[in-house]
Amino acid sequence: MTRHYRLAAFLAVAAVPSLSAQAHDHGSLEQLGRVTFPVSCNAEAQKRFERAMALLHSFWWEQGSGAFREVAQADSTCAMAHWGSAMNAWGNPFAGGPSGPALAAAGQAAERAAAMGAQTARERGFISAVATLYRDNATVPNAVRLRAYSDTLARVYRDNPGDVEVAIYYALSLVATAPATDTTFARQKQAAAILNPLFGRFPQHPGLAHYIIHANDSPRLASLGLDAARRYAQIAPSAPHAQHMPSHIFIRLGLWEDNIASNQRSYDAGVAYDKAQGLAGVLYHEFHALDYMVYGYLQLGQDAAARRIAGYADTMTQADAQRGGAFISSYNRLALAARVALERSDWAAAAKLPVPAAAPATLGAVTRFARGIGAARSGDTAQARAEVAALAAIETSLAGQPGYNWSRVVGIKRRAVEAWLALAVKDTASALRLAGEAADMEEVTEKHPVTPGELLPARELYGDLLLAVGRHAEARAAYDATLRREPNRARSLFGSARAAELAGDRAGARTRYDAFLAQMKTADGDRVEIARARESLR
Repeated sequence: MTRHYRLAAFLAVAAVPSLSAQAHDHGSLEQLGRVTFPVSCNAEAQKRFERAMALLHSFWWEQGSGAFREVAQADSTCAMAHWGSAMNAWGNPFAGGPSGPALAAAGQAAERAAAMGAQTARERGFISAVATLYRDNATVPNAVRLRAYSDTLARVYRDNPGDVEVAIYYALSLVATAPATDTTFARQKQAAAILNPLFGRFPQHPGLAHYIIHANDSPRLASLGLDAARRYAQIAPSAPHAQHMPSHIFIRLGLWEDNIASNQRSYDAGVAYDKAQGLAGVLYHEFHALDYMVYGYLQLGQDAAARRIAGYADTMTQADAQRGGAFISSYNRLALAARVALERSDWAAAAKLPVPAAAPATLGAVTRFARGIGAARSGDTAQARAEVAALAAIETSLAGQPGYNWSRVVGIKRRAVEAWLALAVKDTASALRLAGEAADMEEVTEKHPVTPGELLPARELYGDLLLAVGRHAEARAAYDATLRREPNRARSLFGSARAAELAGDRAGARTRYDAFLAQMKTADGDRVEIARARESLR
């Protein structure tokens, strides 16, 4: 059993005080960081409001909803309590926002805050912004209203230049509305320029650490978020998301042990909360943490741990289906099974993954991609064609949908499978063209935060294909490009070494083989690549 593998905690968590009861007892058991957010409400409401804001800044929606209700109970005239409820109900600003009855209910909270009014211009600014976020929600897409919300906050920020919380929420809105294809990261950099000085002044603020990580959650910027990542978990140890979020930076930098430890803590904190609340199952946070954790185990070659976790996750019962919970848990559950096969280059196993019954299109694409790559690389062209057709249908069905461009992502995956299908039928020119197109498209498309990384990077698959057709120098360049974007990926480390060796660069091959084997020092040892690397170094 590995050092971090403690999933038995789900079945044997020690009894802990009810976290819901702690809403009235802000003692040492609950550690959420420090938020100072003055509002024109009575003293008891003020105290409860700042705790509710600490929960909101760590995306602890389940706790936050009750916490803001308690603010309103403490002061029935506190309009900001309803502002907080509306903000909490929006959920993760990177996940598209609520829909259906949840959206309507959240809009009512925003309307109530606006109807009650507020005693200060600053509070009226916050309330005006959240009203913009929900206005005309039955006809105007969430993404459009989110951008209008950000524009409104820009004016509030201009009018309150010294207000910390105004600055924080404006910066977060910049990151949340940044285009996924903007490779200059202009809005993320603007947000970081606002947040970084404030974090120096308020080092215990959970939102500052959290949103600095989000602002730098991309390959080129990740190193700038490492300090915040290392500190956030210590700021808010009670919040499961505060334990998970640092792993977004750790994965971008290839810090696999840190990633595993971060998500183990997140999983444990989530399970403790689930048990304290008497839930019959786990929340989507736990599935999310396990997917990120397995990604790290696979990069270290600890495949037995990865398989155990994937198998265990398949038996877990989901206790929630709100705020995108069903989508997140289902995506991560499906991705877990696919990753174990794909990262090990077990194409036969990938081809046999079961197709999820009645899954939403986005989720179906996860399995169809894995099956398609597996089938094509196993020589089963009939199945590969069927998977390409399924991906094409999913791509079309998702076209034009608001929010994150899943249609583009599925299109990238379709091209990658088509490339390997073309190679299987000896159409090398088409194979290289399609694989190159997929790689080029993916490099200007930011991944969705639901996933720690693409199931297999398109540029890495392009390297595999180049290697297969004997273009060794080009294959090495493709693997090295993948490593610049996703440091320490095990398959690309090995691929770069193998390509260098076949191209006749013994010194370059040795450097990469050494790095690969160093990363595999705690591996199970049954990967073919490990034996081949050792043989090449003799």
